[in-house]
This record gives sequence, structure tokens and C-alpha cells, in this order.
Amino acid sequence: MNNVNNKAVRYAGVEQNYDYGLRAYLVGVFRYMALALLITALTAYMVASSPQAISAIFGTPLGLIVIFAPLGIAMFMGFRIMTMSFEMAQGLFWLYSALMGMSLSVLFLAYTAESITRVFLITAAVFGSMSIYGQTTKRDLTEFGSFLIMGLWGVLIASLVNVFMQSTGLQFLLSVAGVIVFTGLTAYDTQRIKEMYYQVGGQSDVAAKISIFGALMLYMDFINLFVSLLRLFGERRD
Repeated sequence: MNNVNNKAVRYAGVEQNYDYGLRAYLVGVFRYMALALLITALTAYMVASSPQAISAIFGTPLGLIVIFAPLGIAMFMGFRIMTMSFEMAQGLFWLYSALMGMSLSVLFLAYTAESITRVFLITAAVFGSMSIYGQTTKRDLTEFGSFLIMGLWGVLIASLVNVFMQSTGLQFLLSVAGVIVFTGLTAYDTQRIKEMYYQVGGQSDVAAKISIFGALMLYMDFINLFVSLLRLFGERRD
């Protein structure tokens, strides 16, 4: 009987330590994401406040680099996150967030500061609610996530088509679809990030890099949800 009790205590201790590691890992993910959002916001505001910076970026081929480089960085991190060093992953993540800030600086020129702030708070509330759901639900969201990813590809393809069509009606539908897709992806990706920790067995060195990639996933969900909501509810400058 004593042996059984001792084993139960040891297993409970291991489970408690594992849960503590998971909590620390998730805190790290959201801390990285929050810092990246801060970098993006500050960069966007500083660039938008400088006509010289706007002209230098969007009036030259540099604008194409600013727009497309984040996509390249995200794809590179997705393929190489397990082989690159922690320092490299961290550096690429900060670079990604700064480039996104440059790209999103045009929002400060197109929308009022009040509506940007309001939509940001709405985005934070929606994102937080869905992220908590993704962390706590016992339901496997894999099938749901697969459907959302197909929807994401549909939004991306339709967005490229609308670059040439310039249809305001299609843009409205894409914004609505974007809100639905990225709201759902927030819960799905949060659950995926949690599962990634279990897959690596809590190895601290691997988990540290995975936490950065997880922050990147959630960061992209947040930014895309924010932009979609801003297109729907943002007040444009006169």
C-alpha cells in the first residue's frame, strides 16, 4: 500500500512539474507576441509620422521589400525553426514585427487614431476570448482548423483577384470572411501551440524556439483579425 501511495505521489509531482512547464511556455509565447505587437505599433506610428520615411519606403522599390519580406521570413521560420538557433529565431521574429510595422504604417494615414484604438481593443477582446477557449477546450479542433485553413486560402486567392478588380463589394465580403477565419484560427492555433509543447516533451531548448514560432502564429492571427475589423469598422480620414 505504501509503495502504491509513493508512486502516486511521484506521478503527481511529475505531472505538476509538467503543467508548470506548460504554463511557463504559454506565458513565454504570449510575452513574445505582445512585445512583437508593441514593436509593430511603435514602428508603424513612427513611419506614419514622418513624410520622409513614407516617401522613402513606399515611393521606391523598398516598398516591395517591406511588403513581401515578412512573408519570406514567416515561411523560412516555418521550415527551419527546428534547425536554426534560438538567437536567430528571436532575431528574425523581431525583424518580422518591425517590417510589419513599416507595412502597416499606411493604416495611420488612412484611418483616424480613435478608430484604430477602438478596433485594436475590440480585436484584443475577441482574440483573448478565443485564445482562452483554445487553451481550455477538450474538443479537438483539428478538423475545424483544416476547414479554416481552406477558408484562409480562399481569402488569399480572392484578395489577389480583387487587386485587379478593385471591387468594394468583394472587399467587404473578404473583410467579413477574414474576421470569421482569423477568429477561428486563433483558437485552433492556440491549441496547436499547446500540443507542440507536448510533442517536444517539454525539452527546454526546443520549447524555447517553438514558443517563438507559436508567438509568430498568434501574431499573424491578431494582425489579420485587426486589419479585417478595421476595414469593416474603421473611420477613414477625410
